Amino acid sequence: MDKPRIGFVGIGLMGHGIAKNLVAKGYPLTLRLHRNRKPAEDLFAAGAREAASYAELARASDIVFLCVTGAPQVEEVVFGNDGLASAAASGLVIVDTSTSEPATTTRTREALAPKGVTFVDAPLARTPVEAEAGRLNIMVGADDATFAALKPVLSAFCENVIHAGPPGHGHVLKLINNFIAQAICTATAEACAAAAKSGLSLRKLHEVISAGAVNSGLFQLIVGRILESGDLTGLKFTLANAAKDLRYYTHFTESMMLPSLVGEAVHQSLVTANALGFGDKYVPSLVEAQEKLAGVNIVPR
Repeated sequence: MDKPRIGFVGIGLMGHGIAKNLVAKGYPLTLRLHRNRKPAEDLFAAGAREAASYAELARASDIVFLCVTGAPQVEEVVFGNDGLASAAASGLVIVDTSTSEPATTTRTREALAPKGVTFVDAPLARTPVEAEAGRLNIMVGADDATFAALKPVLSAFCENVIHAGPPGHGHVLKLINNFIAQAICTATAEACAAAAKSGLSLRKLHEVISAGAVNSGLFQLIVGRILESGDLTGLKFTLANAAKDLRYYTHFTESMMLPSLVGEAVHQSLVTANALGFGDKYVPSLVEAQEKLAGVNIVPR
């Protein structure tokens, strides 16, 4: 059977690898670029086309993938001037791979349904390295039939394609996943500050954690990389995006009247790091924020 025509919005750190793998696997690919063409030059060389508007992208596609920052960007792409919704024909499937708010996802899905357009929440996990290698994890919120139809396409750029549950559950699962991840990162940064303030060797902290159940990949991406090279770029996810994701998580828990004491504390730790000027840096720079707050040196310089 012919492969479905794919539209793509968001050729960024994650999106580039996804699009590269789709076109390499033979999917007809059309891109809608936000600013310049340079990040997509290799995709055009491989056969991708460019759409002049989101409406044109909708007309040229059977499935449109969104890989953007969050809920406001999704709404703009779908409902803005010349947005996808303005030209979407019945049968179009829009797959939102961003980390977004469940309430926005529900509104978007319900607004598109009368047009015969299916809106699927399918956020991603792992990093741009795995995106380029076609080894991402994806959490899909969809009915069984939609999931089955999408799975072969998702497998073009994912190692693990997880059916999270019915529509909406993909974004719920992603927010909970990111809460746990950022809780580990903020606790790790605070622990580094406590060690530095008390005079405890960071290498000894690393040695003990590495040998026990508290160890994690995230701990190693922060403390392991600091000790190895002083590098704070091992986890390529900005603190601005991390704060956004935790804001979405706390909104979600509040909507259920679910106490989220740890979630709020993690969110405020990320907000503090942004307020200190580290928003454009990556999550390991939580350690730099702790250096400022505690008046200590953690990273070798």
